[in-house]
Amino acid sequence: MSLRAPSAIVSSTVTAPEITLATPTNRDAVVGTLVAAFVKDPILRHLFPDDATYPRYAAAFFGHLFDKRVHRSSIWTIAGGASVAIWEPPAAGHESPDADLAPDYPADVLARVRGYEEALHTVLPAHPFWYLGVLGTHPDSAGRGWGRAVMRAGLERAAADGLPAILETSKPGNVDLYRRAGWDVVALLPEPVPTWIMQQPPR
Repeated sequence: MSLRAPSAIVSSTVTAPEITLATPTNRDAVVGTLVAAFVKDPILRHLFPDDATYPRYAAAFFGHLFDKRVHRSSIWTIAGGASVAIWEPPAAGHESPDADLAPDYPADVLARVRGYEEALHTVLPAHPFWYLGVLGTHPDSAGRGWGRAVMRAGLERAAADGLPAILETSKPGNVDLYRRAGWDVVALLPEPVPTWIMQQPPR
């Protein structure tokens, strides 16, 4: 699943601090950033609609994604996790988190996660690609251009491999933002949440 907060790709003239690869010590900061960044995201709120349980369920979701990627050197951060891009290398294949999440969720929540993942797989490309799974910036750090910076780090890795990059977004306003950053819509998933699949060729 690829997710990104709308503020994650806002450009800015402010100079971004150093971009670093995440380590296990960044887990709490990264998860906290993403839980805060996606509190109004259509996909996340489809999966976890209850305000009372959203923080716990979203933290489990992002924590599992972090754990799967942190040792593959494909999570880029700024300021220790204030902005983060979780990328999925092509060698890993597109992995769903739902099996690992089974102990954390009741049956109805797990069914929504699995349903979205199954629908998403029907529209993802068959060819190898780098997958931008999550892009988010903590609301306290929004508007500084940090999201674009951590996104670019993964795009450079994809270009070095000669492979395209893929993401999806469920926010209509993000589509134009990503287009301005070099992405093109290649597919649309109408249900359970309208979602645009976007691709950027290696540059």
